[in-house]
Amino acid sequence: MGGMRWDAQKLDLDEPTTLPGLPTVRGLLRRVQVPEFPGLTFHEVRAKSALNAVPAGSAMPFGHTINPYRGCSHACVYCVGPNTLVLMADGRQKRIADVQVGDRVVGTEKRGSYRFYIQTEVRAHWSTVKPAHRVTLADGTSIVASADHRFLTGRGWKHVRESGCRGEQRPHLTLNDSLLGFGRTAPSTVACGDYRRGYLTGMVRGDGHLKTYRYSRVGRAHGDLHRFRLALADAEGLQRTQQYLALAGVRTDWFEFSEATPQRRAISAIRTSAAAAVARIMELVEWPETPSDPWRRGFLAGIFDAEGGRSQHVLRISNADDGMLTRTSEAFTALGFDSVLEDPGLANHVRTVRLRGGLSEHLRFIHLVDPAIRRKCSVQGIAIKSNADLQVTGIEDLGLEMPMYDITTGTGDFIANGVVSHNCFARGTHEWLELDSGDDFDQQIVVKTNIAEVLRRELARPSWRREHVALGTNTDPYQRAEGRYRLMPGIISALATSGTPFSVLTKGTLARRDVPLLAAAARDVPIGMGVSMAIWDDELHQALEPGVPTPRARLDLVRAITDAGLPCGVFLAPVLPGLTDQLDHLDAAIGAIADAGATGVTVLPLHLRPGAREWFTAWLAREHPTLVPRYRNLYGRGAYVPADYRTWLTKRVAPLLARHGLDRQSGGLARGVDGASDTGLPGDESAGFPAGSLPVRAPAVRAPAEEPEQLALC
Repeated sequence: MGGMRWDAQKLDLDEPTTLPGLPTVRGLLRRVQVPEFPGLTFHEVRAKSALNAVPAGSAMPFGHTINPYRGCSHACVYCVGPNTLVLMADGRQKRIADVQVGDRVVGTEKRGSYRFYIQTEVRAHWSTVKPAHRVTLADGTSIVASADHRFLTGRGWKHVRESGCRGEQRPHLTLNDSLLGFGRTAPSTVACGDYRRGYLTGMVRGDGHLKTYRYSRVGRAHGDLHRFRLALADAEGLQRTQQYLALAGVRTDWFEFSEATPQRRAISAIRTSAAAAVARIMELVEWPETPSDPWRRGFLAGIFDAEGGRSQHVLRISNADDGMLTRTSEAFTALGFDSVLEDPGLANHVRTVRLRGGLSEHLRFIHLVDPAIRRKCSVQGIAIKSNADLQVTGIEDLGLEMPMYDITTGTGDFIANGVVSHNCFARGTHEWLELDSGDDFDQQIVVKTNIAEVLRRELARPSWRREHVALGTNTDPYQRAEGRYRLMPGIISALATSGTPFSVLTKGTLARRDVPLLAAAARDVPIGMGVSMAIWDDELHQALEPGVPTPRARLDLVRAITDAGLPCGVFLAPVLPGLTDQLDHLDAAIGAIADAGATGVTVLPLHLRPGAREWFTAWLAREHPTLVPRYRNLYGRGAYVPADYRTWLTKRVAPLLARHGLDRQSGGLARGVDGASDTGLPGDESAGFPAGSLPVRAPAVRAPAEEPEQLALC
């Protein structure tokens, strides 16, 4: 267990050797793997800060949080091989090993019944070393990934292999699955000499003015004028043309052709009037007797920049010249594309060569020929539909460990080798971790070994106003790692000594160890305790929450807390429509909560964000297919149940709360079912907190990202 550097866990967010909010590699004490925590790696670090300010405008009823750990014991890391191609926002592809923080890439967004491609930003990027597997698809696509990595199928998100933190329960790829995306595309084009000539031919013949005017002048042999001009609204095509001409020995001048108007964009242009330059351009754009494939690629890129476009899911190249149209069709055919010549019967004889095959062929064309004008190459707003055959045909364990990479994006996914790939949620920061499926968070646990010492310094500052501090709204402070590192006693002592009120939300029964310490601290400051419990039925609990304490064990924790004289609320969340919202289930759960001595109950219906939605609906379709239509009706328009279901649940729960003495009229603190402004977190005045100790709460109709009911599906 000697000191080790980040040899297998290199993160490179803002600096190559930093973790956000943590010191550089020099602050890493050691990396620890011990038998009592199989599958977990603890990265012991010295933290720079302990108190995390909640963003302004948040609906959370507290101003600061403390996270002694980054990551949680219930998680996995998702990684793909370094040569995996990531689709960038401009339509190009880049090796994931070369992607950088701040890059714009393509992710996806669910809108109603369909998922669409949208632009998103890379927020974190890192590498690790993991056992490698190769996933092969029917169209020839091949992806090297870890067993933990997830891809989007027609049946929801699925891991590469079934082994991992959820054992046989977690959804994984089989040969019956088909992935979503556009599939196999083409390798990037190298701009060789033939490619450059082809590009200039397509661009100049397609949209340029190139001519020598010959006329007689009195007393002189001739009065020839030489003219070349190319005018475009898109600077990218103009810049590439000027660059390629310069490489061929032709100098051109840049000038502004026309200013922008309310109806059209500004147009720039390049030109030359030198006889030798014009003659050279004419030579460069002559039709070759036997065109090569690089020339064809360049030609199609040039004519597409000059006369092509993509709109209404159609890629077309238009021209009135028979020779240009013939050469365009021939180039498409020679490169393996299916195209058709369409004549709309226009007076100017302009006809169109249209590429057939949908988005997968559009992107193969874009990647193969590499047009300069990137606005024509975007997939923004296009629905994920494809005729590519993306059925899984092979899942092979390569029998070796290799460097792998992953990124965090704003949408939580990205496009890897043409298919929708899940990324690790907030792996780079763990600041706003979401339980996006039943087995998220991370097996690489960052342990802030000096957090109590740092916290004491921060609480001693004159500027500290002793605002309510919450623990457990991000990562569980009583996860298994706490049994080894015992960070919570120091945190509790620091908060109590400074006079800072705080609350703890957990599902970890390890909290019983600190009940005497918490009871002693409660004599100095208000303390609120919360225990989350989603499911009362043991069988359903095993299916959805394996690896976490049973509901009865968590209620024993509630009993121990309240027996010590501390207020303790219970989060009965999330309530699962059709599974845990039956009257007898709710009555049994609320009765058991009351018997345990809970001083408050928060009842919250399930909401399904991206990640959680796909995982849960896949599980539902497999285990409870008859409920799928009901969930489609409830969650068809978003992550939250409609108001009428919340009203129905409120009416169902209200008499049960009254019967068991947990409604407000009976002195209890039941809340949350009617969507009121109180989120139900422990720490309000009725639990012993002084008036004004919490921020003003915004309505909770739109739940915040770290809302506690997400913990219930951990």
